[in-house]
Amino acid sequence: MGFSLTGLAPTNCHTSLGISYQITRKFLLFNGKERGTVGFKSSELKPKPRNLVPCKLEYIDFDARTSPTEVKKEIEECYKLIHRLGRGVAYLGSSRMGPNHPHYTQAFELGREIAGLLDCTSWSGAGPGLMDAATQGALQAGKPVGGFKIGKEAGEWTATNFHPYLPSEAYLTCRFFSARKHGLVDAVVRASGSDKTAVVALPGGVGTLDEIFEIMALIQLERIGSSLRVPFLLMNYDSFYEKLLEFLDNCEEWGTLSKGEVSSLWKVCGNNTEALSYLAHFYGLSLL
Repeated sequence: MGFSLTGLAPTNCHTSLGISYQITRKFLLFNGKERGTVGFKSSELKPKPRNLVPCKLEYIDFDARTSPTEVKKEIEECYKLIHRLGRGVAYLGSSRMGPNHPHYTQAFELGREIAGLLDCTSWSGAGPGLMDAATQGALQAGKPVGGFKIGKEAGEWTATNFHPYLPSEAYLTCRFFSARKHGLVDAVVRASGSDKTAVVALPGGVGTLDEIFEIMALIQLERIGSSLRVPFLLMNYDSFYEKLLEFLDNCEEWGTLSKGEVSSLWKVCGNNTEALSYLAHFYGLSLL
């Protein structure tokens, strides 16, 4: 029994293989008896004499990427930024809904109003879309903003370590998603009754859902690191999350969630007025 394997070289890489060899392997059954042999023969690969383009391999520092020490350092940098700017409200949301989308306008107004109501720092992933809307709104309110940026957001064609308008001291570009998540969670931890923080989940896609469910699980298991309750708002603009809420209701029917378990973890708001009223009541504040 034999197979003939012909190697294929990439057209843009220089191939210098010129070796022909025969490999024979014996296959055994589980009882140790020989089943048969298979022979493999590779055909000779000859380099093309013209139009050769060397392969360009991007350098990846695997030692740094896999080192827990590097991750720890980046988490510590996130904590330092939070300590400098102060805790507050963390916004989660789509990077793809730009200024022409109606949810952008709503997120902008919400960011402005919450910043004024709670008088706190507004945090986000420092990306475009609804993250940008909340940031711009807080800046219009004259309140501090901070962010944990990733080089490339969903929907972007190019990666950059720099924010288009925030000063470098207001954000940190993270290499590790785990560090970014640590930062967003720690930014809402309430150490005392005077701390006014919140998590606001705006409409979004895979990344937003990832953050929503991770924070929900931390609140559910009391692992968010806050000694006091942190309000968690799901902004259901134009019934954006209606199917998700139906799915969670189905989870209750199937028994994977207890009755009322999810509703106890967050507040679903259909508009900004509901969100502001909820936060004002939660912190005993009056709306102007």
